[in-house]
Amino acid sequence: MTTTNNESTAVTDWKHDGVRVVPGNQLDTNTAQTPGMNRAAAINLARVGAQKLWAGTVTIHPNAKTGAHHHGALESVIYIVKGKARMRWGDQLQFTAEASAGDFIYVPPYVPHQEINASTDESLECVLVRSDNDAVVVNLDIPPVEVPENVYWVDPTHQHPHDHSHSHDHDHDHPHDTK
Repeated sequence: MTTTNNESTAVTDWKHDGVRVVPGNQLDTNTAQTPGMNRAAAINLARVGAQKLWAGTVTIHPNAKTGAHHHGALESVIYIVKGKARMRWGDQLQFTAEASAGDFIYVPPYVPHQEINASTDESLECVLVRSDNDAVVVNLDIPPVEVPENVYWVDPTHQHPHDHSHSHDHDHDHPHDTK
């Protein structure tokens, strides 16, 4: 921190301790992996000194899926850059939802989940951000249900896709109702 008073004489070297740009072709693949996907770290403690987050990319090849896993106490945000993702989650991966390019996915702490590339001919490319710089991945061996339940985002401004009524009286709906 640069100061002009006599309280501190410490001066921050903003050139080396300021903004960092990590080129996309210099990501670190030496990070925790889950079968079926390739993760690469861009922002973490070792690379840029990040104290409270981890960011990187994940690619899932066409028609591939990860194994079931969770990320401990970490929260995760996935941004879909290219392709179509199908997420399954729950103790038996009994719930499912889909996301496409431009969509965000939030995964709370300890939620067992599985990422699936819903395309048979296009890679699924995502940006991933986690709430700590630890690369926590706990791979799970759980038997998935055969037919998962579809879950849709439903709130006062987002109607259920199979509800064709034009009523805006959704006070009884919960954001995660499956109707």
